[in-house]
Amino acid sequence: LVLPGPHQVDADTGGTWSHMCICWVYPTAVLSLYGFFANCRVAEPFLTPYLIGPHKNISEEVLLWRSFRESYSSRHLLYWSLWWALATAGYGQVFNYIQLMWDHIEPSASSSIYNGGVEAVCTLVGAAAALSVGHIKVTWAVWGELALGLFSAVGALAVFLMGFTSSIWACYAGYVIFKASYMLLITITTFQIASNLSMECYALTFGINTFAALSLQTILTVIVVDETALGLDIVTQFIIYGSYYATISVLFLIRGTYTACAYHYYPEKTEAKEQENEPSVEAIAAERF
Repeated sequence: LVLPGPHQVDADTGGTWSHMCICWVYPTAVLSLYGFFANCRVAEPFLTPYLIGPHKNISEEVLLWRSFRESYSSRHLLYWSLWWALATAGYGQVFNYIQLMWDHIEPSASSSIYNGGVEAVCTLVGAAAALSVGHIKVTWAVWGELALGLFSAVGALAVFLMGFTSSIWACYAGYVIFKASYMLLITITTFQIASNLSMECYALTFGINTFAALSLQTILTVIVVDETALGLDIVTQFIIYGSYYATISVLFLIRGTYTACAYHYYPEKTEAKEQENEPSVEAIAAERF
Protein backbone atom coordinates (compact mmCIF):
# COMPACT_ATOMS: atom_id res chain seq x y z
CA LEU A 1 0.00 0.00 0.00
CA VAL A 2 1.53 3.32 -1.12
CA LEU A 3 0.11 6.35 0.67
CA PRO A 4 -0.50 9.44 -1.46
CA GLY A 5 1.57 12.56 -1.03
CA PRO A 6 0.18 15.87 0.17
CA HIS A 7 -0.13 17.24 -3.38
CA GLN A 8 -2.24 14.31 -4.45
CA VAL A 9 -4.56 14.83 -1.50
CA ASP A 10 -5.01 18.48 -2.33
CA ALA A 11 -5.54 17.76 -6.02
CA ASP A 12 -8.13 15.07 -5.71
CA THR A 13 -9.23 14.72 -2.11
CA GLY A 14 -12.34 12.70 -2.77
CA GLY A 15 -10.73 10.13 -5.08
CA THR A 16 -7.68 9.69 -2.90
CA TRP A 17 -9.62 9.07 0.30
CA SER A 18 -12.03 6.68 -1.39
CA HIS A 19 -9.04 4.74 -2.76
CA MET A 20 -7.48 4.58 0.71
CA CYS A 21 -10.76 3.43 2.26
CA ILE A 22 -11.10 0.63 -0.30
CA CYS A 23 -7.50 -0.48 0.34
CA TRP A 24 -8.06 -0.62 4.10
CA VAL A 25 -11.55 -2.14 4.13
CA TYR A 26 -10.58 -5.51 2.68
CA PRO A 27 -7.68 -6.42 5.03
CA THR A 28 -9.60 -5.06 8.04
CA ALA A 29 -12.62 -7.20 7.20
CA VAL A 30 -10.47 -10.29 6.66
CA LEU A 31 -8.62 -9.83 9.96
CA SER A 32 -11.88 -9.23 11.82
CA LEU A 33 -13.45 -12.37 10.41
CA TYR A 34 -10.32 -14.36 11.19
CA GLY A 35 -10.32 -13.17 14.80
CA PHE A 36 -14.03 -13.91 15.16
CA PHE A 37 -13.81 -17.47 13.86
CA ALA A 38 -10.55 -18.12 15.73
CA ASN A 39 -12.29 -17.26 19.01
CA CYS A 40 -15.50 -19.10 18.17
CA ARG A 41 -13.70 -22.22 16.90
CA VAL A 42 -16.69 -23.31 14.90
CA ALA A 43 -15.12 -26.69 14.10
CA GLU A 44 -14.77 -27.76 17.75
CA PRO A 45 -18.38 -28.84 18.34
CA PHE A 46 -18.14 -31.15 15.31
CA LEU A 47 -14.65 -32.54 15.96
CA THR A 48 -15.41 -34.98 18.78
CA PRO A 49 -18.63 -36.36 17.18
CA TYR A 50 -16.67 -36.87 13.97
CA LEU A 51 -13.87 -38.75 15.71
CA ILE A 52 -16.18 -41.00 17.76
CA GLY A 53 -18.72 -41.50 14.97
CA PRO A 54 -19.59 -45.04 13.81
CA HIS A 55 -17.71 -44.62 10.51
CA LYS A 56 -14.47 -43.98 12.43
CA ASN A 57 -15.10 -46.82 14.93
CA ILE A 58 -13.34 -44.87 17.73
CA SER A 59 -14.93 -44.71 21.18
CA GLU A 60 -14.48 -41.85 23.63
CA GLU A 61 -12.34 -44.11 25.84
CA VAL A 62 -10.03 -44.98 22.94
CA LEU A 63 -9.72 -41.32 21.95
CA LEU A 64 -8.93 -40.33 25.53
CA TRP A 65 -6.36 -43.11 25.87
CA ARG A 66 -4.64 -42.06 22.63
CA SER A 67 -4.40 -38.48 23.86
CA PHE A 68 -3.04 -39.64 27.21
CA ARG A 69 -0.52 -41.92 25.54
CA GLU A 70 0.67 -39.12 23.28
CA SER A 71 1.02 -36.73 26.20
CA TYR A 72 3.02 -38.95 28.53
CA SER A 73 4.80 -41.46 26.29
CA SER A 74 7.78 -39.11 26.01
CA ARG A 75 10.15 -39.17 28.96
CA HIS A 76 11.08 -35.57 28.19
CA LEU A 77 7.45 -34.41 28.54
CA LEU A 78 6.98 -36.57 31.62
CA TYR A 79 9.79 -34.77 33.47
CA TRP A 80 8.44 -31.33 32.54
CA SER A 81 4.95 -32.36 33.68
CA LEU A 82 6.38 -33.72 36.93
CA TRP A 83 8.05 -30.39 37.68
CA TRP A 84 4.81 -28.57 36.81
CA ALA A 85 2.82 -30.59 39.37
CA LEU A 86 5.42 -30.50 42.14
CA ALA A 87 6.37 -26.82 41.81
CA THR A 88 2.80 -25.56 41.37
CA ALA A 89 1.72 -27.34 44.56
CA GLY A 90 4.52 -25.65 46.52
CA TYR A 91 3.84 -22.29 44.89
CA GLY A 92 0.16 -22.53 45.83
CA GLN A 93 1.03 -23.11 49.49
CA VAL A 94 3.43 -20.16 49.65
CA PHE A 95 0.97 -17.91 47.81
CA ASN A 96 -1.94 -18.87 50.10
CA TYR A 97 -0.08 -18.40 53.40
CA ILE A 98 2.31 -15.53 52.68
CA GLN A 99 -0.13 -13.03 54.20
CA LEU A 100 0.01 -14.90 57.51
CA MET A 101 3.81 -14.81 57.40
CA TRP A 102 3.82 -11.07 56.77
CA ASP A 103 1.37 -10.53 59.62
CA HIS A 104 3.55 -12.68 61.88
CA ILE A 105 6.63 -10.53 61.15
CA GLU A 106 4.88 -7.15 61.13
CA PRO A 107 1.34 -7.22 62.58
CA SER A 108 -0.92 -5.07 60.45
CA ALA A 109 -2.66 -3.66 63.52
CA SER A 110 0.47 -2.00 64.86
CA SER A 111 2.60 -1.11 61.83
CA SER A 112 2.45 0.17 58.27
CA ILE A 113 2.45 -2.63 55.71
CA TYR A 114 2.80 -2.66 51.95
CA ASN A 115 1.42 -6.10 51.10
CA GLY A 116 -0.68 -4.89 48.20
CA GLY A 117 2.21 -2.96 46.68
CA VAL A 118 4.48 -6.01 46.97
CA GLU A 119 1.91 -8.16 45.18
CA ALA A 120 1.75 -5.58 42.39
CA VAL A 121 5.55 -5.53 42.10
CA CYS A 122 5.58 -9.34 42.04
CA THR A 123 3.10 -9.34 39.16
CA LEU A 124 5.21 -6.88 37.15
CA VAL A 125 8.49 -8.70 37.84
CA GLY A 126 6.89 -12.05 37.05
CA ALA A 127 5.51 -10.71 33.77
CA ALA A 128 8.94 -9.33 32.85
CA ALA A 129 10.53 -12.69 33.67
CA ALA A 130 7.98 -14.52 31.54
CA LEU A 131 8.51 -12.13 28.61
CA SER A 132 12.28 -12.51 28.86
CA VAL A 133 11.98 -16.21 28.00
CA GLY A 134 11.29 -15.34 24.37
CA HIS A 135 14.61 -13.49 24.13
CA ILE A 136 16.75 -16.24 25.68
CA LYS A 137 18.44 -18.38 23.01
CA VAL A 138 18.83 -21.71 24.80
CA THR A 139 18.28 -25.30 23.72
CA TRP A 140 15.72 -26.07 26.40
CA ALA A 141 15.60 -29.75 25.48
CA VAL A 142 19.20 -30.00 26.72
CA TRP A 143 19.52 -27.31 29.39
CA GLY A 144 15.90 -27.01 30.47
CA GLU A 145 15.98 -29.60 33.25
CA LEU A 146 19.15 -28.06 34.66
CA ALA A 147 17.44 -24.64 34.58
CA LEU A 148 14.50 -26.14 36.48
CA GLY A 149 16.88 -27.37 39.16
CA LEU A 150 18.84 -24.11 39.42
CA PHE A 151 15.84 -21.79 39.62
CA SER A 152 14.05 -24.19 41.97
CA ALA A 153 17.10 -23.82 44.22
CA VAL A 154 16.69 -20.03 44.00
CA GLY A 155 13.04 -20.45 44.98
CA ALA A 156 13.99 -22.70 47.90
CA LEU A 157 16.50 -20.14 49.20
CA ALA A 158 13.88 -17.41 48.88
CA VAL A 159 11.36 -19.46 50.90
CA PHE A 160 13.97 -20.17 53.58
CA LEU A 161 14.70 -16.43 53.71
CA MET A 162 11.00 -15.73 54.28
CA GLY A 163 10.86 -18.35 57.02
CA PHE A 164 13.97 -17.35 58.97
CA THR A 165 14.04 -13.56 58.64
CA SER A 166 12.58 -11.11 61.12
CA SER A 167 12.69 -8.20 58.66
CA ILE A 168 9.54 -7.53 56.67
CA TRP A 169 11.55 -6.02 53.80
CA ALA A 170 13.73 -9.12 53.53
CA CYS A 171 10.57 -11.21 53.49
CA TYR A 172 9.13 -8.99 50.74
CA ALA A 173 12.32 -9.39 48.70
CA GLY A 174 12.27 -13.17 49.14
CA TYR A 175 8.67 -13.34 47.96
CA VAL A 176 9.42 -11.25 44.86
CA ILE A 177 12.37 -13.51 43.97
CA PHE A 178 10.35 -16.66 44.59
CA LYS A 179 7.40 -15.58 42.48
CA ALA A 180 9.58 -14.28 39.63
CA SER A 181 11.53 -17.55 39.45
CA TYR A 182 8.31 -19.56 39.40
CA MET A 183 6.76 -17.43 36.65
CA LEU A 184 9.92 -17.78 34.58
CA LEU A 185 10.00 -21.57 34.91
CA ILE A 186 6.27 -22.15 34.43
CA THR A 187 6.45 -20.19 31.17
CA ILE A 188 9.34 -22.35 29.92
CA THR A 189 7.54 -25.52 31.05
CA THR A 190 4.28 -24.61 29.35
CA PHE A 191 6.09 -23.81 26.11
CA GLN A 192 8.09 -27.05 26.19
CA ILE A 193 5.03 -29.18 26.80
CA ALA A 194 2.88 -27.40 24.21
CA SER A 195 5.56 -27.41 21.50
CA ASN A 196 5.79 -31.22 21.64
CA LEU A 197 2.07 -31.96 21.60
CA SER A 198 -0.72 -31.71 19.08
CA MET A 199 -3.38 -29.12 19.86
CA GLU A 200 -5.96 -31.80 20.66
CA CYS A 201 -3.90 -32.90 23.70
CA TYR A 202 -3.44 -29.48 25.31
CA ALA A 203 -6.54 -29.57 27.50
CA LEU A 204 -5.97 -33.14 28.68
CA THR A 205 -2.27 -32.66 29.50
CA PHE A 206 -2.62 -29.31 31.24
CA GLY A 207 -5.73 -30.56 33.05
CA ILE A 208 -3.97 -33.65 34.39
CA ASN A 209 -0.94 -31.61 35.45
CA THR A 210 -3.11 -29.07 37.24
CA PHE A 211 -5.14 -31.82 38.92
CA ALA A 212 -1.94 -33.48 40.14
CA ALA A 213 -0.70 -30.13 41.49
CA LEU A 214 -3.96 -29.47 43.35
CA SER A 215 -3.93 -33.01 44.77
CA LEU A 216 -0.40 -32.52 46.09
CA GLN A 217 -1.34 -29.12 47.49
CA THR A 218 -4.32 -30.69 49.28
CA ILE A 219 -2.05 -33.34 50.80
CA LEU A 220 0.40 -30.66 51.96
CA THR A 221 -2.42 -28.64 53.51
CA VAL A 222 -3.88 -31.62 55.35
CA ILE A 223 -0.50 -32.74 56.72
CA VAL A 224 1.17 -29.40 57.49
CA VAL A 225 -1.64 -26.93 58.18
CA ASP A 226 -4.66 -28.91 59.37
CA GLU A 227 -5.02 -29.10 63.15
CA THR A 228 -6.03 -32.77 62.95
CA ALA A 229 -2.53 -33.58 61.60
CA LEU A 230 0.63 -31.61 62.42
CA GLY A 231 -0.98 -28.16 62.67
CA LEU A 232 2.37 -26.37 62.49
CA ASP A 233 2.96 -22.66 63.06
CA ILE A 234 3.54 -20.41 60.06
CA VAL A 235 7.34 -20.25 60.41
CA THR A 236 7.70 -24.03 60.52
CA GLN A 237 5.36 -24.30 57.55
CA PHE A 238 7.64 -22.11 55.45
CA ILE A 239 10.68 -24.10 56.52
CA ILE A 240 8.91 -27.23 55.26
CA TYR A 241 7.97 -25.49 51.99
CA GLY A 242 11.59 -24.45 51.54
CA SER A 243 12.73 -28.03 52.15
CA TYR A 244 10.10 -29.21 49.67
CA TYR A 245 11.47 -26.89 46.98
CA ALA A 246 15.03 -27.88 47.88
CA THR A 247 14.10 -31.53 47.23
CA ILE A 248 12.66 -30.60 43.83
CA SER A 249 15.85 -28.69 43.08
CA VAL A 250 18.12 -31.62 43.96
CA LEU A 251 16.10 -34.04 41.83
CA PHE A 252 16.18 -31.85 38.74
CA LEU A 253 19.78 -30.77 39.23
CA ILE A 254 20.78 -34.45 39.14
CA ARG A 255 18.60 -35.13 36.12
CA GLY A 256 19.67 -31.93 34.35
CA THR A 257 23.35 -32.60 34.95
CA TYR A 258 22.97 -36.10 33.52
CA THR A 259 21.15 -34.79 30.43
CA ALA A 260 23.71 -32.02 29.82
CA CYS A 261 26.68 -34.40 30.23
CA ALA A 262 25.09 -36.99 27.95
CA TYR A 263 24.54 -34.33 25.30
CA HIS A 264 28.10 -33.03 25.70
CA TYR A 265 29.81 -36.41 25.37
CA TYR A 266 27.32 -38.18 23.07
CA PRO A 267 25.44 -35.47 21.15
CA GLU A 268 24.40 -37.63 18.19
CA LYS A 269 23.23 -40.48 20.39
CA THR A 270 21.27 -38.13 22.63
CA GLU A 271 19.53 -36.42 19.71
CA ALA A 272 18.60 -39.78 18.16
CA LYS A 273 17.19 -40.97 21.49
CA GLU A 274 15.17 -37.79 21.92
CA GLN A 275 13.69 -38.17 18.46
CA GLU A 276 12.67 -41.74 19.27
CA ASN A 277 11.08 -40.71 22.56
CA GLU A 278 9.30 -37.66 21.17
CA PRO A 279 5.80 -38.46 19.92
CA SER A 280 5.22 -37.65 16.29
CA VAL A 281 2.50 -35.03 16.41
CA GLU A 282 1.87 -35.13 12.66
CA ALA A 283 1.71 -38.92 12.56
CA ILE A 284 -0.74 -39.17 15.48
CA ALA A 285 -2.91 -36.39 14.07
CA ALA A 286 -2.95 -38.12 10.70
CA GLU A 287 -3.89 -41.40 12.39
CA ARG A 288 -6.86 -39.73 14.07
CA PHE A 289 -8.24 -38.24 10.90
